[in-house]
Amino acid sequence: MAVSQILIADDDTAIRTVLSQTFSRAGYDVRVTANATTLWNWIARGDGHLVVTDVVMPDGNSFDLMPKIRNARPDLPVIILSAQNTFMTAVKASEAGAYDYLPKPFDLTRLLAIAERALAERGEAEPASAQSANGETVPMVGRSPAMQEVYRILARLMHNDLTLMITGESGTGKELVARAVHDFGKRRSGPFVAINLAAVPKDMVEAELFGHEPGVLGQTRARLAGRFEQAEGGTLFLDEIGDMPMDAQTRLLRVLQQGEYTTLGGITPIRTDVRIIAAANRDLRALIRKGTFREDLFYRLNVVPLRLPPLRERSEDIVDLVRHFLAKAVDDGLAAKTFSSEAYEALRKYPWPGNVRELENLVRRVAALYSQETIGADIVAAELGAADVPGGVGEFFTPGPVSNLGVAAESYLARLFELAGDELPPAGLYQRVITEVEAPLITAALTATGGNQIRAAALLGLNRNTLRKKIRELGIQIVRGPR
Repeated sequence: MAVSQILIADDDTAIRTVLSQTFSRAGYDVRVTANATTLWNWIARGDGHLVVTDVVMPDGNSFDLMPKIRNARPDLPVIILSAQNTFMTAVKASEAGAYDYLPKPFDLTRLLAIAERALAERGEAEPASAQSANGETVPMVGRSPAMQEVYRILARLMHNDLTLMITGESGTGKELVARAVHDFGKRRSGPFVAINLAAVPKDMVEAELFGHEPGVLGQTRARLAGRFEQAEGGTLFLDEIGDMPMDAQTRLLRVLQQGEYTTLGGITPIRTDVRIIAAANRDLRALIRKGTFREDLFYRLNVVPLRLPPLRERSEDIVDLVRHFLAKAVDDGLAAKTFSSEAYEALRKYPWPGNVRELENLVRRVAALYSQETIGADIVAAELGAADVPGGVGEFFTPGPVSNLGVAAESYLARLFELAGDELPPAGLYQRVITEVEAPLITAALTATGGNQIRAAALLGLNRNTLRKKIRELGIQIVRGPR
């Protein structure tokens, strides 16, 4: 069998060298170039079985080249690399028909695995048909590794109707992600309908979702269209799915299985054509064990799982987020502001229990209340309640010794209830807090023991099987190494 040929295009000499050596060592025939013209000439005359290319090159842009490639050789897989690590780059790569997208800096092992899969599937992929999203407002901000994985998953969802399950803490932007999937997907021309199930009285959830006939609920004389009917042809976003009562779960499962439902009081099945996106800030597997969430419904919803990282796991995105929120504040008529480097450092050290929503509220608050053009660390500390702490902002934001864990937890919870305002935080607080402490504790033990689960279990005082179960349930990554 002939050796597969890889065509590599990148204007960075170091990257070309690394890619060439990596693919050559893996047994591939490799050709490299620094410009788009040469790459197209190779492709046009039938060379290559796979293309690995940067977006921006001295003489062109690979996104501009993609339509020609798709027209001339629709079965040729193209892997896009880019240092422009934004959500829109991932979307454009998908819409242009790229087989996959990797942000720079990328993992060579991962790139090789994607290349092997692309070559194995060669000839089966179909070119994308969606039009470019040029000019659209960027829905998500962040270039951190944690967000890059989110972008890659979302880009793969734009041209299909797979059910998406989004998990993440409150304030991480679950509805924002759901809207992005709708707005840049094949159902963009249809309605986007969202319902927060935690905010609907439990005895009204079925009526809200499926509608009801006249006279079914008290003295109502009119027929009510449910959210499924309102979302017909579009996307239905079911937020806080863990709060859905069992009866409604049973009816939802029927819709997912059979593609039809009946209104309350109705007898005629109604066919439905909606994409379902669900979201939860609670551990649904824990709810399954408690018997309050159907396991079969979970697997129907969890076709594509997506975890949104909390802000503390993507602190490198804070600068971009703050600038984005400041620009929005200016659009809303507030004065232009900037943050000092010390203020950014203070923001990066804060744990952000309210995540991106809390950061946005802080930025809008200081933009509205302070006359200074430059926001300093003292203002950030004051807004986060740290002005009177001895030692200044740095001491306030630096985690204390282990003996202060209870104080830290008390402070965290106080802030959490404050963010909820007049309402209470979503139900399931106990399990969320336990998980927040349990995951880093187990991770620390595994790190300290070099990934040795037997030693980590002894250190924690847990049974080894119990530790393995928790590692699996919490999704903890084990890094093995000498210790």
